[in-house]
Formats: sequence, C-alpha cells, structure tokens
Amino acid sequence: MAEPDSRHQAALDRFLEMSPELQTELDNLNPLAARAAGLSIEEYRAERLHEAFEEAANGQDLFAWELTLKLTADTPEDFQAQRLEVHREVAEMAGMPWEEYMQLNGLKDASGSA
Repeated sequence: MAEPDSRHQAALDRFLEMSPELQTELDNLNPLAARAAGLSIEEYRAERLHEAFEEAANGQDLFAWELTLKLTADTPEDFQAQRLEVHREVAEMAGMPWEEYMQLNGLKDASGSA
C-alpha cells in the first residue's frame, strides 16, 4: 500500500484528471488574491484544490480520507475493505465496540449488515 501522503497526492492528481474545469480554474487563479491571502500562488492553488477535494468528498457523504481511498483503490470492494479497516482502527482507539461504532456511523460490514 502506498504511503498516506503519496496516496493522497495520487488521489488529488486523479481528482484533477476527472475535473478539467477545476484544472482550468486552478491554472487561472488571480495572483493578487493569493497575495491578499498572504500566500504564494502555489500555496493558494494547493488550498483551492484541497477545498474542492473536501467539497467533492462531502458531496458524496464521505470524509476527504475516504475519497482518497476511493480514488486510489483498485476496486470498489478494495475501497470498502480499506474504509472499514480505518473505521475499525478508529473504533479501537476510541475504546468503542465495533458493532456500536458501526451503528452510530451508519456503516455496514462486508456482508451488508449494520
């Protein structure tokens, strides 16, 4: 499995490939707007890209990390397995029983049951 940062970068690259209008928008950002925000144009572009990525994730009822997994997984089944594994780790860190965590977060296991 790819490192988290490289996986996220791969997801951002794929996201841009799938969004040519966003690519055009990012390629034509106003340098004065970047300066007003106290950022370089590269930093400003990165912020706009991350905001668009988060918005796209929210539009799919996903967290940004879930969209990262979705865009980099080999198959939809691989995505679901990875997603559940991360949620399982979160439940363990929180000391919450897996079944209770799944129910609270509207998750279903591999069999499709909550």
